[in-house]
Amino acid sequence: MPDKKSVTITKEISTKKAPATAKKAAKPVAKSATKKLVMAPAKAVKKTDKSPKIKVVRDSFSMPQDEYEEIAKIKASFRKDGMPVKKSEVLRAALKALGGLNMMQKKRLLTGLQKIKANRSNKG
Repeated sequence: MPDKKSVTITKEISTKKAPATAKKAAKPVAKSATKKLVMAPAKAVKKTDKSPKIKVVRDSFSMPQDEYEEIAKIKASFRKDGMPVKKSEVLRAALKALGGLNMMQKKRLLTGLQKIKANRSNKG
C-alpha cells in the first residue's frame, strides 16, 4: 500500500502529463515516483558525508640497505597475517609510534642511527 508521499507525488506528476489512456499513465507515474523517493535521501547523505581532502607530499630519501630490508620484513609479517601493507604505510606507522615517545626516548633512538651521506643523483 503506498504511503501518503507517493500518492501525492503520483497526483502531481499525473496532472503535469496528459496521458493518452489511464492504464498507460499509471505504470510510468509509479516508476518515476518511486525513483524520486529513493534518490532524494541518497543525495542528502552525500552532502553531509564530505570529508576534507588530505594533501599528499611526494619526497625521496636515502637509507642504509639493512634498514630498507627491515621494511620488507615488516611488510612480509603483515602479509603473512593476512593484512598486506605498503611501504609508505609502514613508514607512516613508524612516525606515529615515534611521535608517541617522550623526548628522552626519541633522542636515544635518533642517536643510535647510523649517519649517512645523502646520495643525490642527477637523472636527466
